Amino acid sequence: MSKPAFRFTHYDLKELRGGTVLEISLSVINNVRLMTAPNFQRFKEGLDYKYAGGVAKKAPVKVAVPETAHWHLIVDMEGHNGLAESSVKMVNPPAKARKTV
Repeated sequence: MSKPAFRFTHYDLKELRGGTVLEISLSVINNVRLMTAPNFQRFKEGLDYKYAGGVAKKAPVKVAVPETAHWHLIVDMEGHNGLAESSVKMVNPPAKARKTV
């Protein structure tokens, strides 16, 4: 099985709760892909995989974790000129608005 033919940076985010917001800083346009552990394995093997995210044209980029699971974040240069310098931080999900009576 072949691994991806492009350079990427991998962040193993471990277990994250659904609703957690990630803020990704990038030095240039790159792809940002948030995927579960099984999808990351498929990514490494060059198979079809599912992810949240896409092309990040402006930074920082915010991506919400869809559900509680073990997550991996990939920043990659596929289709772009070079691999971005990147960093990731977790941001608390926005507080729900309270109803007033």
